[in-house]
Amino acid sequence: MIDRPYTEDLGTRSGPLLVFGGPYSNLQALETLKSIADQLQIPANNIICTGDIVGYCAQPEESVQFVKDWGIHTIQGNVEQNIIRGEDDCGCNFAEGGRCDLFSRTWFPYAVQTLSAESVAWLSTLPLHLSFRYAGKSVTVLHGAATGIADFVFASTPWPVKETSFAATGANVILAGHAGLPFADTGEGQYWLNAGVIGMPANDGTPRVWYLLLADTDGQFSYTFHAFTYENRTAHQLMQANQLPDSYAQTLLTGFWDNCEILPEAEKALQGRAITLDQEVRERAVL
Repeated sequence: MIDRPYTEDLGTRSGPLLVFGGPYSNLQALETLKSIADQLQIPANNIICTGDIVGYCAQPEESVQFVKDWGIHTIQGNVEQNIIRGEDDCGCNFAEGGRCDLFSRTWFPYAVQTLSAESVAWLSTLPLHLSFRYAGKSVTVLHGAATGIADFVFASTPWPVKETSFAATGANVILAGHAGLPFADTGEGQYWLNAGVIGMPANDGTPRVWYLLLADTDGQFSYTFHAFTYENRTAHQLMQANQLPDSYAQTLLTGFWDNCEILPEAEKALQGRAITLDQEVRERAVL
């Protein structure tokens, strides 16, 4: 039995939509993405965050206030959920005793101590899911999966696992977060799209981070992935100054994750291989 979480219905949306995930307390990445959205003339009401505003980096309070003031649509990630509940861990489903679990005992308490009561109160107002109609399709925004906010779903995750979330939500399109990697998987007229995250690189050996654009040109649904760089050295220096895990701080510069504990074998094999989703989408569009 899958619980029915609090879902906010956005009605019918139109025009370009910008989707991104996991700011992870990285204010510099957020600032750059907003500049991109402004250049693209995409209003806040057509921008969606898939959760985990708070995370590994050094400015959780500033990041929450930035997203709040920006006025975009966002859902709770597992990090927000556990902060609201007063839990003592991030709820990321890390293996107990692993490196991710060990590092979370530093960055999660830092985030909790840094966030203001006002910010936590605002986070508690965020829905767990969003739903809307777009280009004739039913869209659901969730963090991990319908089966659990911290369930990891990757490109290599078998389609029947993804089908469970489609069945639970009734969606044609699922916009998901949590996994940290951008990807698209499609089947039988259904789309599982993960924009990736902007707070950390995608383990591809580059410092780039990712977002997703949806379009409804001539009433047809389409999507493109896009990468960008930002002032990652500032974010790195702030992590070091606040004694946050150095391995994660280095990831901002190198694009390599400290470890691949959460990844299936297929995604582990891609570490250090530059992602070309943006090029591939453009090539398909030409064809």
